Amino acid sequence: MSWLFFQDESGQDHQNAPLEVRGGVALHSSKVWSFVKSLQEAEERCFGIRLSEVGSEIKGSKLLDRKRFGWANQEAPLDDVSCKKGARRFLTRSQQRQTPSKRDFTAFGQASIKMAHEVFASLKSHNAVLFASVIPRVKPPPNYRFKHFLRKDLIFLQERFYWFLEAKQESGLLILDQVEKETDKRYLKRVQDYYIKTANGRKRSKWIVPYPLFVDSELSLGAQAADLCLYCINWGFRRPEWNFHGAARDDIHAEFAGLCGEPQYRGTSVQNGTEQCLFGIFFVPDPFTARPRPK
Repeated sequence: MSWLFFQDESGQDHQNAPLEVRGGVALHSSKVWSFVKSLQEAEERCFGIRLSEVGSEIKGSKLLDRKRFGWANQEAPLDDVSCKKGARRFLTRSQQRQTPSKRDFTAFGQASIKMAHEVFASLKSHNAVLFASVIPRVKPPPNYRFKHFLRKDLIFLQERFYWFLEAKQESGLLILDQVEKETDKRYLKRVQDYYIKTANGRKRSKWIVPYPLFVDSELSLGAQAADLCLYCINWGFRRPEWNFHGAARDDIHAEFAGLCGEPQYRGTSVQNGTEQCLFGIFFVPDPFTARPRPK
């Protein structure tokens, strides 16, 4: 059997997010369909409708937007039935270009945050594993000569996934969120060159299929779950040893930082005779120059 590693990215446009994050969630192939059904059922519980029916999707920047937290806090928590009915009215009225009521705004805000919690609960119940490489918002140095190579933080990401698969003695397939055809083709070439032309890449191709599949996130709930996780990491997950805090949001940190940390990969590595703990969420201060391997 195999693991499907649904990947996405957050903050690559260097606009509002404090960090760049790449990674996602790995699900065992035997649990993917159950996971998909659980998220579809959660959408019905939270919104009274599937988001795809109204042209929307599970996305961190939507579910956990500052405005939705504001709407959610306009009133005390609504009961499940009132929240679901109000959220459905909000979605249908918005689609019909009608103005929802204040109560509907409140319901929709609360339903959105509830849905984010449902995603993390489903990841936990399906034994998903989270991996994420975190870097500051940095640009390549002048005259950078390695633009055609897989960047260091992305190599570390492959490394973590490989160690996980090696311990399981199972294969893994990379499922990437498609962005733009030419951009995806360039990234595909970097990935394949890494697995074909480098010693570590060839070694890791024993467990990782070195041919990623690209999917439209609107059609993949696995990719949507990855998007939500990376958004929460970008805006709310920090470790003291990173020595970087950025513009973290208190609301996301309070509700979702711990939920990100729980499903992350955990392993060990022996360096200079000392065993060190390794985490699935790791920080790379400089992805362009040689530095020690992150913890």
